[in-house]
Amino acid sequence: MRADRLVSILLLLQVNRRTTARELAKRLEVSERTIHRDMDALCSAGVPVVAERGNGGGWGLMEAYKTNLTGLNHSEIQSLFLAKPAQLLTDLGLHQASEGALIKLLAALPSLARRDAESARQRIYIDTAGWRNSPENVSSLPVLQEAVWQERKLQFLYQRADCEPSERIVDPLGLVAKGSVWYLVAAVDGAPRTYRVSRISEARLTAEVCLRPSDFDLAGYWRQSAAEFQAGLPRFNAKIRIGPAVSGWLNYMGRASRIQHREPPDAQGWSTLTMRFDAEEEACQFALSFGDQAEVLEPESLRAKVIAGAQGTVSLYEKTGLVYVSEE
Repeated sequence: MRADRLVSILLLLQVNRRTTARELAKRLEVSERTIHRDMDALCSAGVPVVAERGNGGGWGLMEAYKTNLTGLNHSEIQSLFLAKPAQLLTDLGLHQASEGALIKLLAALPSLARRDAESARQRIYIDTAGWRNSPENVSSLPVLQEAVWQERKLQFLYQRADCEPSERIVDPLGLVAKGSVWYLVAAVDGAPRTYRVSRISEARLTAEVCLRPSDFDLAGYWRQSAAEFQAGLPRFNAKIRIGPAVSGWLNYMGRASRIQHREPPDAQGWSTLTMRFDAEEEACQFALSFGDQAEVLEPESLRAKVIAGAQGTVSLYEKTGLVYVSEE
């Protein structure tokens, strides 16, 4: 609603003192033209909004102006009191502080709003951990967090896959939690890079102040980096015909997201799927795991590999005398 947006603009200007129409439009998810109309509305209402042109310019409030307008609507109250991922807050040493802040905020709310807040906490809980996730070693996280807050250069050993740990000296830019896994975003020679916290050891702050780009946006960098990582993942497509018994297992095994195209089942209930795998070996293991309930149609190289794997399995059991032939 426009009234809520005007209040948000007013509070953002009060906090930031000066910001551009582009930044406000991006933050509030509207067009810059809408922001300009909102500024006219604020001026008409007597709010001393001023615009400055040129580098470093933007919209701002006159220095002496301040508002105590901080009312929260129903949805905003619910969003504040939704249960936060407890483990992530614990990793940062902020779980108790978060609870304390929510208690103080709850006490400051009117009685009707307090009921909304308590209702939200009792009805939605967010758990970021997967069922089979192994605990990550985040013993270096407190040092990394301190380096980020103090803007100090960081020195540590980093263990890459199949390599000896190597020493790194970086400019820490921020911490990101992807699910329940922590990552450090840091710059080396001005270029941002990503490090998995569980692979960092012997981390320590240096006396040197880090160089943080003034225009660096942690959320924007992570979104772009994650998109590029996903786009660069290896892909292997295969067309596989599956029996009716397999369809339910795909959801149970978390493989349904791999299906790119599904043809309608035939008279016997068999479906033809086009599926995405990370590698041919993964596709081969998938097909072999369902025995005679999965038939590879394409590509031919995968089909040959599955046939060879099945023949190898039969040969193994023949050698051990464990092949049984049913009598008719």
